[in-house]
Amino acid sequence: MATLHYGISDDPIHIDDRALAHLKIVVATKLRRSESFTLSWKHPEGEPGGRSTLWIHPSIPLRFVFEESEPPQINMKWVEQLMHTANSSGGIMLVDEVLATPEIEASAS
Repeated sequence: MATLHYGISDDPIHIDDRALAHLKIVVATKLRRSESFTLSWKHPEGEPGGRSTLWIHPSIPLRFVFEESEPPQINMKWVEQLMHTANSSGGIMLVDEVLATPEIEASAS
């Protein structure tokens, strides 16, 4: 399980390694453009229910810590979906991985 450290809070945010690797791409892209946005997620099992939202701003310290030493293969469809939500008025909603379906792959050929 990876962790996201934001601001001066001592409470890390626990996110699956693979999900955080994809989220990092989108967050870094937005921050590189000096764009602020919200990041929302549902609380994982084992934590109190509900959801959380952070206001992400380029001036606030942010650190990604991964359990795995090697980065995963990146699913560009998932990155595109996350980027789409990042550019909406609701901000990034950490969604489940978007997998290519045979119908989509066949129509792209």
